Amino acid sequence: MALTSYDQVRPWAAAIKEEVLERRMPPWGAVKGFGEFRGDPSLSITELNWIVNWVEGGAPDGDEIYLPPLPPRVEPASQAGRLKPLRLPATLGATVHAASIRPTDLPTGASMEVIAHRPDGASEHLIWIRNYKAAWNQTYYFREALLLPKGTRIEVHGPPEASASLGVRR
Repeated sequence: MALTSYDQVRPWAAAIKEEVLERRMPPWGAVKGFGEFRGDPSLSITELNWIVNWVEGGAPDGDEIYLPPLPPRVEPASQAGRLKPLRLPATLGATVHAASIRPTDLPTGASMEVIAHRPDGASEHLIWIRNYKAAWNQTYYFREALLLPKGTRIEVHGPPEASASLGVRR
């Protein structure tokens, strides 16, 4: 439910505080710090503090002249036509540029981590989804495409049925 006015938000102030502190709102799915993604709506610590202080201060109505315009809803440009899906887990037989990642077959409430182990011994978390919800069934586009060299082993940690796919360019 989109809340776009003070009158819509005020009755929910205490619940909003709890939801943002538990990182259930805004809904996103990917845990911050485990991959960087375009369109990440996660709140910064400063933004979390603003919400908490507003609620604890009685959730007062602000002056409308300071309201920013409502942001347009921005979706990442679909790159499906240019990207080839690569089902995970896998060991890469060629160097690829990974532009996106999409968790699949993840049951509600489950968690999943996808980790790339490069041939030089370095490891990188590509994504971590915790306490999955069906509303998060989306493709996550990396902020910058990841160069994954031939021989990179990509693991999926989660329930046995969980998997993921990378959107790659060779």
